Amino acid sequence: MKKIFIKKSLTAGVYVAIAAAIIGGTFYFGYKSGYKNGEENPQTTIIRGIANMENGKPEGVDFSLFWDAWSKVKKEYVNNKNINDQDLVYGAITGMVGSLKDQNSVFFAPSDATKFTQDLAGQFSGIGARLDVKDNQLIITSTIKDSPAERIGLKAGDKITQIDSKDTAGLQVEDAVKLIRGEKNTGVKLTIMREGFSAPKDFSVIRDTIQVPTVESKMIGNIAYIHLYAFTEQSPFLFYQNALQMATQNPKGLVLDLRDNPGGFLEAAVNLSGWFLDSGKPVVTEEFGNGDKQAYTSYGNGLFRDLPVVVLINGGSASASEILTGALRDDRGVKTVGEKSFGKGTVQQLENLKDGSMLKITVAHWRMPKGDLIDKNGIDPNYEVKISDQDILNGRDPQLDKALEVIKQEIGQMPSNLIPILNIKI
Repeated sequence: MKKIFIKKSLTAGVYVAIAAAIIGGTFYFGYKSGYKNGEENPQTTIIRGIANMENGKPEGVDFSLFWDAWSKVKKEYVNNKNINDQDLVYGAITGMVGSLKDQNSVFFAPSDATKFTQDLAGQFSGIGARLDVKDNQLIITSTIKDSPAERIGLKAGDKITQIDSKDTAGLQVEDAVKLIRGEKNTGVKLTIMREGFSAPKDFSVIRDTIQVPTVESKMIGNIAYIHLYAFTEQSPFLFYQNALQMATQNPKGLVLDLRDNPGGFLEAAVNLSGWFLDSGKPVVTEEFGNGDKQAYTSYGNGLFRDLPVVVLINGGSASASEILTGALRDDRGVKTVGEKSFGKGTVQQLENLKDGSMLKITVAHWRMPKGDLIDKNGIDPNYEVKISDQDILNGRDPQLDKALEVIKQEIGQMPSNLIPILNIKI
C-alpha cells in the first residue's frame, strides 16, 4: 500500500479549492480486495435471517435493528416511491463513519470520491482557501498565494458563519467545499467573523483557477529566506534547487517560512529535515491504534545543520509543517516566530471501495521527538507576533521582521570564528 503525505499529500494536489478533507494530513493510498486464483474477487457480505452475521463480522450485534428501520422507511416514508436504495446504503455508511466523531474520517459516495480525487490531482477551480472544522466551527486555515481568497482579504483563522446566506452551523467540511467550489468566474458570498470584528462581514469572492506555488527563496541582506508552501512530491527537489542557490551566497543565517503551509507528504518533511539536522535524529513517530509504532529519522546532507535558523509558523501551518518545525525545535532548539500552529497530527488511510466510493479513515497519530502530540495541540511560537488587517493592507510583515531580528541576534551572539561557511558538496 502506497503511503502518501498530504496535506498533506500528493503532488500539487494538497491545494484543493478549499482543501477540505486533506488538511495537512497523511494518507495511505491503496485498494484492498479479495483474490481467488490470482483474479480480483471483491467480497460480498451476506446476512441470513436478518440477525445472522457471516464469519469475521461483528458478534453480539443485532443487525435486525438496521433492517427494521430500513423496512419502515421503505414502507412508511411519505415519498417512498422516490427512495433510491443505494442512497440509503450510502447514508447508512455515512452515519456509521460519522459516529466516530472524527472530522478527518469521511465516507465519499462515488461522485464525491471523483471530486476528491480531482482535488488531489490539483484539477479544480475555486477561491484558493483551505478549510477545516475546529471547535465545531468552520474556519479558513490558510489561503494560497495570489488566490482570489488572498486578494479579497481572507486569512487564516477566519470563521465562516454563512455561505451564500446558508448557515454553516453543523456543516461538515466536505459539504462546505461543495458549496464554495464552482466554475471559474462565478461568485460566492462568505460571511466572516474575525477576531476584532464587532459583527460578521460579507466577502464576495470570484472563483478562479488556482495556481499553486511550492518554494520561493531570496536573500535578505546576508540572511537566506526560503518560503515553502506545501510538502508535495516535488518539494525535496525544488527545495534542493532553492537551497543550493542560497548556499552559494554564503548566508549567515536562514529563515524558513512555513506559514499557511497545510502539510503534504510525510516523506517530504522527513527528507527536508536532513538539511537542518545530523543524520539519524528523530523526526516523528507514528502511533497506530493497534499499538504499532513507526519512527522516522533524518537523513541527508545536513548542509544547514550549523547555520542559525528561525522558523515562521501561523494558524495555517499544519501536519507536515508541524512535523518539521517540531523536529527542528526538539532536536536543535530552533526558535519559532509567529502564531500557534494548527494542530493537525493524525494519519488518514484512503480505501477505494468496489463501486467507486471511498473511505478516508484515521489510523494513527504523530508524536514529536520529545513525545508531545501534535494533534489538537499544535506548536506555540517562541515569539508570538500577530499580523493585523492594517498590516496586510499596507504590505507590512511584522512576523518576518521579528524573525530577521531574532536570527540577527543569534548570529551576533556567535563568535566570528564559529559562524559557519557552507561547504557545498551535495
